[in-house]
Amino acid sequence: MANILPHIERLAPYPAGAQPEKGPRTIQLNLNENPYPPSPRVKEMFGMMDVNDLRKYPDSRNLQLRAALAEAHGLSIDQSYCGNGSSEIISNVFSACFSSGSSIAVPDPSFPLYYTMASIHQVEYIHVPTREDWSVDLDSLLESGANAVVLINPNAPTGLLNTFSEVERLVSHFPGLVILDEAYMDFADPGHSAVSLVKRYDNLIVLRTFSKAYALCGGRIGYCFSNPALIEALEKTRNLYNVNSISQKLALAALGDPSYLEVTTAAVRRTRDDFSQKLRLLGFECIPSHANFILCSPPKHLGEDGALMLYRKLMDRGIYVRYYQTPRLRDKLRISIGTDEEMDILYAELRSLVTSP
Repeated sequence: MANILPHIERLAPYPAGAQPEKGPRTIQLNLNENPYPPSPRVKEMFGMMDVNDLRKYPDSRNLQLRAALAEAHGLSIDQSYCGNGSSEIISNVFSACFSSGSSIAVPDPSFPLYYTMASIHQVEYIHVPTREDWSVDLDSLLESGANAVVLINPNAPTGLLNTFSEVERLVSHFPGLVILDEAYMDFADPGHSAVSLVKRYDNLIVLRTFSKAYALCGGRIGYCFSNPALIEALEKTRNLYNVNSISQKLALAALGDPSYLEVTTAAVRRTRDDFSQKLRLLGFECIPSHANFILCSPPKHLGEDGALMLYRKLMDRGIYVRYYQTPRLRDKLRISIGTDEEMDILYAELRSLVTSP
């Protein structure tokens, strides 16, 4: 069509995971969703809502939620921002900070939405391969010559974590913008978040989300922290009324129940570590994960297409995991952590498939 920009017409859609119809025999472990429901306070908030409020516009600047988030992280409201999921915030950052000809360096593999956004905005995307052990090569990011770097921490899809001191070294030595995406940080052991560095470094923006640990994927609520000037720039690029009134209230309710967050994220960590050990006993190679998923390679006796074979056979059994066709990942599966019951069912199927003649 004549009105579509050529670079958009050439762009491949974002590679989202399959979303099968829910059923009694379907186990979905491919989207990194939380296996546990949101805080009971979220359910209570639903019951308190007045349907008549829906005829009114929401708080356009999300001020109550921003203030609560800032207080929870020891920052000021002018250092906080909310979006329609962290995906909108990523889009806002590209709109506010990059123009055609700018460059951004990102570890490879990592969250593919950054590549999609760079392509949309005609920003040069510099792939920085992770090391042989899948750890992020921070020195190569520093030496990339890019206008900005992205660090997903823990990284996706590997689950590997950079320590607080490693993150600070990157932020303190890189002359441009550092986009630190902490979508999965709540599943890591406490003490690794670098949100506090926003107080000391104006070139840092830290992205977080209610989708993962808070189990509010359907609410679409992301947030970030940075210096007030960058926050104001994001405000100028966002959609009008970008977070609806229901989602704002649900996020506030979830944020007000930190003990529930601690209980459910600890449960995910236990299940993740136990399941990783079981996979290793079956001959899988598992990258040590600090997130709510595991990236693993099937036993070598299944051959070079073992991951694809398992992916298809599991899908035939109503179990959905993630398979990537990219060269470095085509021999691996990414498995989201479900409930203990779901993981037991998956393990039984994998054991049958791996050990059958």
